[in-house]
Amino acid sequence: MRLSQNVIKTIKTVPKEEQAINAQLLIRAGFVHKEMAGAYSYLPLGLAVIENIKSILREEMNGLGAAEVLMSSLQPAETWKETGRWDDEVVDVWFKSMLKNGTQIGFGWTHEEPFMQLISRQVQSYRDLPLALYQFQTKFRNELRAKSGVMRGREFIMKDLYYFTRNQQELDAFYAQVEAAYLRIFERVGLGDCTFLTFASGGAFTQFSHEFQTVTQSGEDTIYLNKARRLAVNQEIYSDDVLAQLQLDKAELEEVRAAEVGNIFNFGSSKGEQMRVFFSDESGQRQPVYLSSYGIGVSRLMGVIAEHYHDEKGLVWPAAVAPALVYLLAINSKKSIQATDELYNILTERGVAVIYDDRDVRPGEKFADADLMGIPWRVVVSGPISDHETYEIKSRTETTLNHLKRDDLVRQLTGIEKQ
Repeated sequence: MRLSQNVIKTIKTVPKEEQAINAQLLIRAGFVHKEMAGAYSYLPLGLAVIENIKSILREEMNGLGAAEVLMSSLQPAETWKETGRWDDEVVDVWFKSMLKNGTQIGFGWTHEEPFMQLISRQVQSYRDLPLALYQFQTKFRNELRAKSGVMRGREFIMKDLYYFTRNQQELDAFYAQVEAAYLRIFERVGLGDCTFLTFASGGAFTQFSHEFQTVTQSGEDTIYLNKARRLAVNQEIYSDDVLAQLQLDKAELEEVRAAEVGNIFNFGSSKGEQMRVFFSDESGQRQPVYLSSYGIGVSRLMGVIAEHYHDEKGLVWPAAVAPALVYLLAINSKKSIQATDELYNILTERGVAVIYDDRDVRPGEKFADADLMGIPWRVVVSGPISDHETYEIKSRTETTLNHLKRDDLVRQLTGIEKQ
């Protein structure tokens, strides 16, 4: 993308009430626009990061044999009354409204019940199971407080996967597959070393759940971590009984702040029984469908990555999720514009994502914006380039400047893009 033709603008100040580092940086760098507390609009750069995260998630979910769908966010009350989760005493984050005909509706905060209702019309026999469905969708939760930027929104983008099967053994086997896929996902987005499987309360979902928590000082949770076993316990269930059950020694646990980036819920047959979703087994007997659900907050993950990867100059995106691989700019633009245009065209034709800063502003402003946006590589063209001259290239995380001829430069950047 060319900056002169885009709505991307960096700013020096952010709303005074914005305390979270992720939101401060994302707003300043032109990735998001704050509509109100807990609600953000995603601008081209922010949307590019979201789509890159979704691409990784989609690849892993498809690898599990899951099919992608898109469910409605508008939910009739009757669907949720079957399981008791329409009650505000049970679920206190509902956004609710009413149609003009008086029908009560809610705005989806999760989708177990709607998916079970869908499955009740699709599944009759054991031959129809197992089945895995997932979606990317905007969720709505009426959080009491929303002070963590995109890490805790009242409106946020989520990947939610639902697995329907015939018995607990099949559910447990798939559960383990998703657990492994989640660990791969966090490794791929750059959070593998600091994200841990965590035992937690199931809240309005189940009695217990597994969370994936990323250690970060800005996190809202306190966990007790055993790094050697790569396991943790959320403070909400931290007790001698739980530690004994997990065979964890209190003396070996470290108390740290963390942010939840994923979760897994095992409902067993409870939802099938509550909503009367049955199938006929091999002997013709009616059996309840088993359910498990698996969530990752896409926009929350973006915020956690921003919290983890930044420095005094701005964001420092890992290449796998960065909105572009290269920040290309020209100085002495009248002399270098042709060479820069040619390089931009070559890189984009090779599939390398490039932000081309073709604005008529001072070089220092361009350098500062390249650092603030956190693009992995900066390439500078300072004049006409002959076959014997080179381009300046610098990694966002290093101070060393390197100089490469065009073919070598293109070869290096194309190789990074494909990794």
